[in-house]
Amino acid sequence: MNRRRFLQLSAAFACAPHLATASTWRGRALGGEVSLTLHGPKDAVAPVLDALPDWLDAFEQEFSLYRPDSALTRLNAIGFHAGTARFHTLMDHVQKAYDLTGGLFDPTVQPLWNALAQGQDPVIPRTLIGWDKVTHTPQAIQLAQHQKLTLNGIAQGYATDLLRGQLMSRGFDKALINIGEFSALGGPFRLGISDPTQGLVGQRSLDNRAIATSSPEALRLGRTGHILSPDGRPALWSTVAIEADTATLADALSTAGVFMSLDELATLKSRANLHRITVVDAVGNLRTL
Repeated sequence: MNRRRFLQLSAAFACAPHLATASTWRGRALGGEVSLTLHGPKDAVAPVLDALPDWLDAFEQEFSLYRPDSALTRLNAIGFHAGTARFHTLMDHVQKAYDLTGGLFDPTVQPLWNALAQGQDPVIPRTLIGWDKVTHTPQAIQLAQHQKLTLNGIAQGYATDLLRGQLMSRGFDKALINIGEFSALGGPFRLGISDPTQGLVGQRSLDNRAIATSSPEALRLGRTGHILSPDGRPALWSTVAIEADTATLADALSTAGVFMSLDELATLKSRANLHRITVVDAVGNLRTL
């Protein structure tokens, strides 16, 4: 699933005098454009940027839907995977997001996504949905018969957090990471929130936190947007942006957030200790919680 994110860098870093100390790598991974802007001495920054393509390649080898030999593809093919340590950690994050959203974040929608994308009857694929049917133990992940997972609503955020942790462990204190979601190490960094229909609708200053956006109309599957609810409810928002301590949580909750009312989002913000939620409706009205 090519899940485009409508969060864009709309301005230079707020602390522009230090821009000359930053180097940026740009490329593609996990179905979209990615980048890392890293501040620090050149001899420390260069090896990190040089190693980034291989690091992203290894991450895709576990979690990409597009690679025929990835761990996720093999799990979907046979319904079982012993899993690596970080695969199991991501499954724990899925469970947390599932619980926080009352089941609205559910990666077992992949068969339904495939059916809609191919113009097939969605009735049977809908019966396969249910994260509660997935067995996840420290030893393995086991899917119910014919189930398949998509991790595109959370894996980009997870990769962002893993990279941020690696940078911190190497002593870096200023970076802007974009692996589908944005995370700031230090800051502030000025970002623009953009909607696929309305264009740029707002700006945010990001400082030691993450932000993720979801926009169902970024891609259409027949008559519906590409972000699917497990219970068939329609999206209520054109764009949802969530700011949180981690990109993993922001990513997953923004995915589910497009189906949640303002009251539900307010409850989610409190339960998940989120910093801010921004929603854009179909006619461009913007609200902030």
